[in-house]
Amino acid sequence: MKKRHHGEIRRSQLVRTFGPGAMVDLPSHSVVVSGLDSWFPAGAMPAIVEERLSLKVASVLGHGKPVPLKGPPVVSDDERTPATGVPAFQFPEWFVVQAKNKRRPLVHLDALDKGKYVVDGKKVPAVPVRFVQACIRGHLSDIDWRGFIHMYRGDCVRPIWMEERGSSGDLADVIVGCDCGAERSMAQATRRGAENLGTCPGKRPWLGRFGGEKCGGEGGKLELARLLVRSASDAYFPQVLSVISLPDRGSVVRDAVAKVWENFLSLVEEPGELAKERKRPAVKAALESITDDEVWAEILRRKSGAPAKSEKIKEVELATLLSVKEKLGDEFHGGHDFLARRLPLEAPTGPMKAIERVVLVDRLREVTAQVGFTRFEAQTADIDGELSLDVRSAPLAAEVKWVPAVENRGEGVFLTLDPACVAAWLERPGVKERGKQLALGFERWKTAHKKPAMPFPGLPYVLLHSFSHLLLTAVSLDCGYATSSIRERIYVGEGAFGLLLYTSSPDAEGTLGGLVEVGRNLGRHLGRALELARLCSNDPVCAGHRPDSGHEERFLAGAACHGCLLVSEPSCENRNDFLDRALVVPTVLGGGAEFFAEDEP
Repeated sequence: MKKRHHGEIRRSQLVRTFGPGAMVDLPSHSVVVSGLDSWFPAGAMPAIVEERLSLKVASVLGHGKPVPLKGPPVVSDDERTPATGVPAFQFPEWFVVQAKNKRRPLVHLDALDKGKYVVDGKKVPAVPVRFVQACIRGHLSDIDWRGFIHMYRGDCVRPIWMEERGSSGDLADVIVGCDCGAERSMAQATRRGAENLGTCPGKRPWLGRFGGEKCGGEGGKLELARLLVRSASDAYFPQVLSVISLPDRGSVVRDAVAKVWENFLSLVEEPGELAKERKRPAVKAALESITDDEVWAEILRRKSGAPAKSEKIKEVELATLLSVKEKLGDEFHGGHDFLARRLPLEAPTGPMKAIERVVLVDRLREVTAQVGFTRFEAQTADIDGELSLDVRSAPLAAEVKWVPAVENRGEGVFLTLDPACVAAWLERPGVKERGKQLALGFERWKTAHKKPAMPFPGLPYVLLHSFSHLLLTAVSLDCGYATSSIRERIYVGEGAFGLLLYTSSPDAEGTLGGLVEVGRNLGRHLGRALELARLCSNDPVCAGHRPDSGHEERFLAGAACHGCLLVSEPSCENRNDFLDRALVVPTVLGGGAEFFAEDEP
């Protein structure tokens, strides 16, 4: 039996891109990243302290206590140090032999000798087959090739092969067959049914050879297996939660205590022992700005097992950003992880009249954690930054005791629209009519994707989201960051409508000051963004798209395409959905629903 465990993925950048369950092509192998149970000892992974995110992860995973966050393993090139990194298991276990004839043997890993297969007395290299099967619950397995070829009838054991009969690469031209004469095209594998790929066997190779489960659980409905191309974009969607670290006193106390809890403060039994612990250098540094009463209250909370209050992610961020004051001398609102000041707006003109406030965020820290993953369809956070508790995601480990996370630092600019302007805009007949079209398109999308409980985010969100994409594209020309390096966060609260454009990076690239400078010259960038929005290179087709028409099943988009509103997906918080240029400016087909009038002085 061949050894299935294959090496380790050592680069931290790869960890940030591919989590447990992701398939990765290495130079000579194909692997699936192992579950957290198999990652190297916890000592090799630095702890990341962000109590607010730990609490939110706990609520999503159903844990009673905050879930620890850990960064990528620290990798050393010194051969004398113990190995660290992320193990990976060889997958798939079926290979296509690179023979010269058209019919290339399809063989199992057990038939290979050091990655080669004997053909006509010569050893020929073999490459992993690019087709596997999966289900919407995240399960993953090799295709039962003999069963598929013979439509699961009989027990033929003759050699099987794969042949490409056309040059188009179409699945109908990829034929798998057996020397007995049976053959089928891979196009048939895309059809669902017992005679094709059948039901999902519930395998989870990232959890090891015995990590499988019954698909659907005991008494649950078995899912039908689906064909999956290993390198396809729908093979893996990480489920992530992210927060902006904020100067909230409660979180400051919790984070400070968490840094020295395991080795020091967990042993404290009464308030008088704190003075002794504070003499230790590590404890003294962590609790420097925290009073004894605050520390003791947090110790009691932890020992009692009472959870800290878990608030909605964006509600806390919005409240903090709205509370930022103007600069007074050398005083700023914030601290080491968050530094911001409100920019005074003096006699705004033109489109700037609709802008209520501008906040320059000189320093911010973003922490992102992965809590699971899906296949075939992404399950992103909602407009409040929350993950649904009823999504069918795959686990990162057999027993999740911690989750992988990364922390980045950067800068940004935050602005809000005037609530009175938004309220007046919502009352206009043209806006209400466009809103009906967007809502109907959303209902059709919900029906097609079987998401009956998901609510429509509302017109203010679609307006802000569309406006954010336009502004992001416009400022990228001057701020020094590529479009893909800038991210967005949309905030729609009670009487508050804001957006944050920010950049974050593990190195100095995220703190160059370009976005702060954008805030100082927002009027110029705003004018450019609106000018670019009025005419798309795909007009009038783009401007004429109706989300309720069902054309190309683009139910979540109004006047939006790659020529105007769509940006790189890492920049967008909602995967380029809920966009409509007609809500921002008049298009070539006329106005009526725009927030920014074309003739504003």
